[in-house]
Amino acid sequence: MKPLAGIRIVEFAGLAPAPFAAMMLSDHGAHVVRIERAGWNPPIPPEKDILRRGRAEILSLDLKQPDAVATVRELVREADGLIEGFRPGVMERLGLGPDVLQVDNPRLVYGRMTGWGQTGPLADTVGHDINYIALAGNLHGYGRADGPPTPPANAVGDFGGGGMMLAFGMLAGILSARATGKGSVVDCAMVDGAALLSAQTWSLLAAGMWRDARGANLLDGGAACYDSYECADGQWIAIGAIEPHFFAALSDRLALKSAQFDPALRDELTVLFRTRPRDAWLALLDGADACAAPVLSMADAPRHPHNAARGTFITADGIDQPAPAPRFSFPED
Repeated sequence: MKPLAGIRIVEFAGLAPAPFAAMMLSDHGAHVVRIERAGWNPPIPPEKDILRRGRAEILSLDLKQPDAVATVRELVREADGLIEGFRPGVMERLGLGPDVLQVDNPRLVYGRMTGWGQTGPLADTVGHDINYIALAGNLHGYGRADGPPTPPANAVGDFGGGGMMLAFGMLAGILSARATGKGSVVDCAMVDGAALLSAQTWSLLAAGMWRDARGANLLDGGAACYDSYECADGQWIAIGAIEPHFFAALSDRLALKSAQFDPALRDELTVLFRTRPRDAWLALLDGADACAAPVLSMADAPRHPHNAARGTFITADGIDQPAPAPRFSFPED
């Protein structure tokens, strides 16, 4: 039995963050009923949409029709949680706000996924991941010292600060509801979640161990011992030799002349790695505790021996995709 078996969720289909949260819950056993707008033409074909996987049921409803609203209310009466990702006020205008549904089901956990949150001066403003991480202070730190802020795709706002935070919030709310009999509204804003993801960076800043600038720090490409380097075959290798003993192992295997934080180290590593193909460097560093790994493309990652052995990726309906995570194991009866 999966750990979330018995939990029932009603999900309103939308863009990436809310479906990602619903996918995570479904992956681990929650019974998720997905409601899609009648006539909706999603940006990703449904048969290719990994975030749509695992739903117990998918309904197409015109929520402007009274019978569709009645169907939703009936589903919600038996649900533990609801997930929606519309702009503030949309669900209320449909007659499906928490003011209605938590009367129907007082223990309902009502999950609301937005970029800016349900309150605040920007609550009704449009935006995307790049805007949310910009306001949270994250984007300012991404990129090279001599370049512009560079968005890390939409991993930080939409998924790390959005969907994963919502999944956590839903489970926290459900635990509370089971203990108290009272539901809650989960106001999950990507700007809040993105800010929270940088908690350690704020700690380092407070301790005087972080500069509020791009490419100037140990973990953002500012240190040569924690960066990626191009090899002779055009492939890249990632080096993360932060701790002195890991750097010592790297230095020993590569016969480096420069010290760990010597400004000359970057040029030395850049020139050195371009003299051999990536696999040759990985073979040389194998077993050395030097914190080295290949920078793999999406095409290559599923076929790496480690990922293959763990089942980090699966193939379903002919589509390579990340497997559910994390893993659970239970004592045998």
